[in-house]
Amino acid sequence: MDRTPPVISLAAAHALPLPSDRLSAEAFHNADVEIRFADRPTKGPQVPHTRDEFYIVASGTGRYRVQDRVTEIGPGDLLFAAAHAPHGFEDYSDDFAIWIVFYGAEK
Repeated sequence: MDRTPPVISLAAAHALPLPSDRLSAEAFHNADVEIRFADRPTKGPQVPHTRDEFYIVASGTGRYRVQDRVTEIGPGDLLFAAAHAPHGFEDYSDDFAIWIVFYGAEK
């Protein structure tokens, strides 16, 4: 049985419903991976997560901070945050949006 989810365009990602208790919308979720989309995520430090995560910049530009390291970022960039690592986004453009991929076991 084919369990391949449908393609989600950037326009469709912007239209995903945002739960009142979350800052990102769910695009896909199973036992191994959770993929979310955030249109203009929280600026500054985030509460460190309990799972490793990747970010993929969907649109816009900004800066990504992991602990004391700051990197300029733009569309297509792949970012990583290890579980419990302080990280966040800074000085991003009005059109900034990211894909978030949580994976692996809680740590």
